[in-house]
Amino acid sequence: MSSELIETKVIGPVIIITAPSGSGKTTLVKHLLSQFTSLNFSISATTRTKRPMEEEGKDYHFVTTDKFLSFREQGLLVEWEEVYPNQFYGTLYSELTKIWKRGNIVLFDVDVKGALALKSKFNTDALSIFIKTPSLDILRERLKKRLTETEESLEKRISKAEQEISYAHSFDIVLVNDVLEDAQQQIVNIINHFMTQLKHTWKHDATNL
Repeated sequence: MSSELIETKVIGPVIIITAPSGSGKTTLVKHLLSQFTSLNFSISATTRTKRPMEEEGKDYHFVTTDKFLSFREQGLLVEWEEVYPNQFYGTLYSELTKIWKRGNIVLFDVDVKGALALKSKFNTDALSIFIKTPSLDILRERLKKRLTETEESLEKRISKAEQEISYAHSFDIVLVNDVLEDAQQQIVNIINHFMTQLKHTWKHDATNL
């Protein structure tokens, strides 16, 4: 059902940002949102517990598992993934519609499986960027500094990151986040180039670009 929605109702381009947890994806996404008013963040629905400092309707739509599964059954999700056992993430089609109606571009901050699903659905209307750290050792240190991981959960994330990195070649651009300021400038340059191309190809109202 969600595939049918995508095929018949897409009216605008998307930018897909993905990375293993701890690679700095969210920091880079926030930087892009501060630099480009025409980028609108797609707020995902999730069944995971809200973390301190996160806001409902700003960072995620926090829902129960029953509610999430209801969205799925009604065909209201563009894509969804069970990232960890009983921990679901998904994109509501209504979120995209709101952004496209403004003539703006959808910016996704999603896990790797979700990014692959979105890339296959949007095809040439999507720019996909995979962010990674210079090494798994550096990723491990960044995750430790969060002070949110047990030794068991840390190892689980590192193992998952190894699997996810094997898909890096599937994305349009791989950006190594070593020095944050350099990565911020690189990703801004990438988006500027993408927007320049859009001005010549996007049929929808692109006055905000």
